Amino acid sequence: MVPTVNQVETHVFNQQTAAHDLMKKYNTQIESWGPFAEGKNNLFTNSTLREVGDKYNKSTAQVALRFLIQRDVVVIPKTVNKNRMEENYNVFDFTLTAEDMEKIEALDTGKSLFFSHYDPQTVEYIISLGK
Repeated sequence: MVPTVNQVETHVFNQQTAAHDLMKKYNTQIESWGPFAEGKNNLFTNSTLREVGDKYNKSTAQVALRFLIQRDVVVIPKTVNKNRMEENYNVFDFTLTAEDMEKIEALDTGKSLFFSHYDPQTVEYIISLGK
């Protein structure tokens, strides 16, 4: 059975391009876990995201969400702050250009900012948590 949705670490610094392409092949929707990268790599002050955001009068967070949405990634940003909820929702009134998308694509490190699911020691550790 093929999953309908697969939630994986996906953000501007780990864009999951290969995984996303594979999921598309099987009609599995990619959903971002951690669309703001938990604030790592200074996402909220990133100069590239700020530069793009300034063009549209948008925050770095809004640019990061818009980037993922334009890549057909489902985003459900986590916050309990009402102002941030409103800000997170206000990403449908602008569209990033191809040039903007390329600038943000260049931020991709292709690596997890948290842990590698491919590392055997990490897998063993995660499995041990359930015992």
